[in-house]
Amino acid sequence: MKPITTKAHGALDYTTAATLLALPRVWQPLTRSPRAQTILTAMGVMTLLYSLFTRYELGAVKKLPMPLHLKLDLMSGAGLAALPFILSDEESSVKNLFLGLGIFELVATLLSQDKPSEV
Repeated sequence: MKPITTKAHGALDYTTAATLLALPRVWQPLTRSPRAQTILTAMGVMTLLYSLFTRYELGAVKKLPMPLHLKLDLMSGAGLAALPFILSDEESSVKNLFLGLGIFELVATLLSQDKPSEV
């Protein structure tokens, strides 16, 4: 049994979405990079939307199956972790942020259960 329940995963999803949306507006290195701001804002909006539509305890619409949600999380995490290698001209602190967020998302996804206890 994986240690992160779908309910806890939902809380992580909304926290992650809020973090992705807030960071470009408050963290100094990101305020100097319109490209990084756009990427994080888009990923934050996407995370929020597919979380709202996920069939788990904290989903609002409950249409997207949890296994598909986890696949989207894996793609998002892999994308974030790959950004430092794609955006080589960004500041090292921005690249490290992308890598850290990506690894966090990948680990959280791999440790998450794929069946909600009640939905």
